[in-house]
Amino acid sequence: MAELTPLGIAALALLAERPMHPYEMYQTLVHRREDRNVKVRPGSLYHAVDRLAREGLVDAVGVDREGNRPERTSYAITDAGRRALDNRVATMLATPAEEYPEFRHAVAQAHNLPVDEVLALLRSRSTSLHDDLKALGFAKEAIESKQIPERYWLDAHYQSTMLRAELAWLDATIERIANGQVSWTDAIPEHLTEKNH
Repeated sequence: MAELTPLGIAALALLAERPMHPYEMYQTLVHRREDRNVKVRPGSLYHAVDRLAREGLVDAVGVDREGNRPERTSYAITDAGRRALDNRVATMLATPAEEYPEFRHAVAQAHNLPVDEVLALLRSRSTSLHDDLKALGFAKEAIESKQIPERYWLDAHYQSTMLRAELAWLDATIERIANGQVSWTDAIPEHLTEKNH
């Protein structure tokens, strides 16, 4: 069996709550703002559920139709699906994985751009992240008002903490570049650029 994809995990987690059809799963993920954690589209979700069914992790449990709409097959998680979900989430929680975020790569290559452009781009990113942090704050208030237990939205706390950390790094780095602490004109020492023979 192949490793569960992020979308496969999200689908199994929903089906661990109750049987659903894929479009209902898509609507639930978007409504809960899970699309900030996993890239989801209706077509990709149908493919993910089909793959889970082929691997015996979910079973079709019913077909319904509303009006002129096409038939919709509902799925439920199997015991094997529950074990696969639990095992994958446990591994992801316990084991750091090497990820290759785009921003980290861009920071490593920022020296290729003029300093004024880098400062403008970092300031623009900071503004966007402040907006994201504010939106998360509103989402947290809405969730709390519905009295949803905190264990269901720990990801929002994690995301807020990571945003605050990135914003702190951005503020400090923008200031260090702007005041010249990070030189944009120094060259790499020649002995480091020579090829080893």
